[in-house]
Amino acid sequence: MHNPSVFRSMHRERFGADPAIFVAPGRVNLIGEHTDYAEGFVMPAAINFATLAGISPRTDGKIAIYSENYGEEKTFDAAALPAKGNKHWSDYPMGVVSILKGEGHKIPAFSLSIWSDVPLASGLSSSAALEVATAIAVMDLIGATYPGPVLARLCQRAENEFVGANCGIMDQFISVNGKENHALLLDCRDLSYKLAPIPDHVALVIANTMVKHSVAGGDYPTRRRESEAACAVIASHRPGVPFLRDATLEDLEKWGHEMEPKSRMRAKHVISEDLRTVAACEALLKGDMKELGRLMAEAHRSYSRDFEGSCVEADAMVELAQDLPGLIGTRLTGGGFGGCTVNLVEQSEAAKFAEALGVRYAARTGITPQIHICHASGGAHRLE
Repeated sequence: MHNPSVFRSMHRERFGADPAIFVAPGRVNLIGEHTDYAEGFVMPAAINFATLAGISPRTDGKIAIYSENYGEEKTFDAAALPAKGNKHWSDYPMGVVSILKGEGHKIPAFSLSIWSDVPLASGLSSSAALEVATAIAVMDLIGATYPGPVLARLCQRAENEFVGANCGIMDQFISVNGKENHALLLDCRDLSYKLAPIPDHVALVIANTMVKHSVAGGDYPTRRRESEAACAVIASHRPGVPFLRDATLEDLEKWGHEMEPKSRMRAKHVISEDLRTVAACEALLKGDMKELGRLMAEAHRSYSRDFEGSCVEADAMVELAQDLPGLIGTRLTGGGFGGCTVNLVEQSEAAKFAEALGVRYAARTGITPQIHICHASGGAHRLE
C-alpha cells in the first residue's frame, strides 16, 4: 500500500494543511454473484488493496478534491453542491458528500486527497473503496458517526442515485465491515452477517484478465432485468416472492416454461448461487476446503453458462488454473464480462501458482495478466 507519510506530505504540499488519513479496502467476492440485488447472499473478503483519503478543513467555502491516480484536482462550492454526477471520477466522492448533505448534515469547506492501489475496472471494487474512504473522512470532519451497515447503505445510495450505477450493497458493506483473515457471509436482505475464518495456509490469488467491464452500461442492467422478469412470473403464482431470494428451484421447474428462455437461465443461476453461497460459508466454518473448491467450480459454471456473465478470457483463466499445484478453488469474481478470477491457493504454492497461471494465460490469449497474491484484510478505519 502507498506509504501514508508520503501521502501526508503530498496533501500538505498541495493544500498547506496536515490531513487526517483514512483507509478503505477493495474486495474480492469469494462466491455469490448477482445475488445481491435479489436480496440474496454474498461472501466477499476485504483485500489489502485500498484507497487512502486525506482530509483537512478550508476557510474559503470550497471543496477541493485531488486524485493522485488521475493527477487532477476538482473544485466545488460547498454551498452549492451538484445534484447529479457528470461521468467523472469526482462523482464518487461528491456523491457521498451529496448524500450526507441530504441526510441533514451541514457540509463545510475541505480539501480531500485520494490515492488508491485498487486496480480500476477490474471488479475489485475501486469505486466502493473510494466512497467509503471519503465517507469516513468527511464524517470525521463534521463529527458524525453511523453504524457500519448504515454507512454502507449511504455509500451505496451515492453510487445508485448520484453516479447512476445500479450496484447492490455488497461492495460498500465489506469495505466498511471486513475483518482480517475472514470472509463475510452477508444477507443482503437485512444486512445481518457472519464472519468465517480463512485458514492461514490459504492465499487469495487474484488474476486480472485485463479485459474491462463497466457496471453502469450494457450487459449488467440487461441481466438484472432478465432476473427480475423471471421473479415476476414466479410471484404471479406465489405472491410471497418479491425477489428471487424467496424462490426455489422447484418454482423454476413448475413455472419456468412461462418465462423467456434467457430469464429462466438467469433465475436458475441466482437461485442456485444463493444455496451455494450459504453452503460455502458452512464449508469455511468447518475448514472443508475441498467442498469450498467444489462449490466455487459449480458457481463459475453457473455464472458462465446460465448467467452468461463470463467471457472467453475469464473462462480461459479458470480453465488454465485447474491442474496447477496448490489450487483449492477458482471462479470469475465481480460484475462479470471480464475483470478478475479469484483463486484460493495453498500459501506454500501461491507464488509458483501465480507465475505459472500468468505464463499459461499469456500463451493462450496473447494478453499479459496482472496477478496479485492477497490476503483478507480489515475494514475501513482511520490511520493514526
